[in-house]
Amino acid sequence: MAAPTFDLQSHSQHSDGALPAAEVVATAAHEGVELLALSDHDTVAGVPEALEAAQEHGLRLVPAVELSSVHAGAEDLHLLGYLVDHEDATLAERLRGARQEREERAKAMGERLMKAGFKVFDKPLARRHAEGKSIGRPHLAAAVLAHRKNRRRLEEEDLHDVGGFIETYLVPGAPGYVPRRRPTVEEAIGWVHDAGGVAVWAHPFWDVDDVGAVLATLEAFHAMGLDGVEAFYATHTEEQTHRLAAKAAELGLLTTGSADFHGPEHRLFDRFRAFSLYGLEPNLGPLQC
Repeated sequence: MAAPTFDLQSHSQHSDGALPAAEVVATAAHEGVELLALSDHDTVAGVPEALEAAQEHGLRLVPAVELSSVHAGAEDLHLLGYLVDHEDATLAERLRGARQEREERAKAMGERLMKAGFKVFDKPLARRHAEGKSIGRPHLAAAVLAHRKNRRRLEEEDLHDVGGFIETYLVPGAPGYVPRRRPTVEEAIGWVHDAGGVAVWAHPFWDVDDVGAVLATLEAFHAMGLDGVEAFYATHTEEQTHRLAAKAAELGLLTTGSADFHGPEHRLFDRFRAFSLYGLEPNLGPLQC
C-alpha cells in the first residue's frame, strides 16, 4: 500500500528535533509529504519559519504543538494541539510555564544523575537556555553522553545513544527521573481549545500498553473534550490501529497519523510517511481543509 501523503507530527530544533524548522519542512516535501504538522514540545516558536518554508515548497502546514500532561498516575501523556493560533498571547504564556517546569525538572534530574556519579556537560544546555529553546530529557541525556569523564561507565553499561540512556535513567522509576506535575490532560485540552485548536491524543500505545486500558482512557479523554486520536503511528501494530480507529468512529473522534519525525539520524523516527493506514480511511476533519 502507498504511504500516506500526510504526516501530522514532527519536531525541530525548537524542541527535541535535529533540524531547523525550515529544514524539517524541506525534508518533508522531498519525501512526498503534502500535509504536514510541526508540533514541537511546549512551543510554537518554529511555526512562523515552517509556514514560510511550506509556501516555498508547496505543501500545507498545520500549526501545532505537542503538550506533555499527566493523568491518573501517568506522568507523560502527550496531547497534540492542531490549528492553534500560534500568536495567541494566552497560549504563549501557558507554554512558557510548561517550558519552565520542563527546565526545572531537567535541572532536578541532572542533580540526581550527578548524585548517581555522572558528569553533565553544561555548555549545550546553557546554549539552549540562552536561545530560549526548551530543555528536556533528550538534551540532558546528550549532555551526559558528551562528557568525556562518563565514557568508561557508559561503555561498561552499554549505553551509546540518547534513547538508551533515557530508558535506563530517565523514565518513571529510574534513578534520575523526576515526575511531571502539570498540566493535566483536561487542562491541556482546554489550552488547545482556548487557542482555537483541535486536541488529539498522540501515540496512545507509546504510553499505555494494554488495549483495554487505552480504549477506556480514550473514552475518559473524550468526556473531557478530546477531539481525536493519533490512530496511525510509526510503532502501532495493525491490531492496535484497527482497535483505535473503531473506537474513534464509535465516539465520533478524528483519526490522525504520523511518523513522528525527529531527524535523519534518529534511531526510531528518522523519515517521513513511515506509518501505515492498514487499509483504513483516516478522519482528518478540519486538518485536511
